[in-house]
Amino acid sequence: MNILLNGEPRELDAPATLAEAIALLAPQPPFAAAVNREFVPRSAYAQRRLSDGDDVEVIRPVTGG
Repeated sequence: MNILLNGEPRELDAPATLAEAIALLAPQPPFAAAVNREFVPRSAYAQRRLSDGDDVEVIRPVTGG
């Protein structure tokens, strides 16, 4: 299956979860994740299945002033 992961095309074996997509980036906490612009609670990453064409964003908070 093909998804966009932070704007880059990626291929995952189906069925794939949000947790598997996040693992490709290995982000350091804290971060948040969204699928098709809908934020997903951290507790649901392993259960949230992805579909072909999904747009996954993994973002880090920005601090400063």
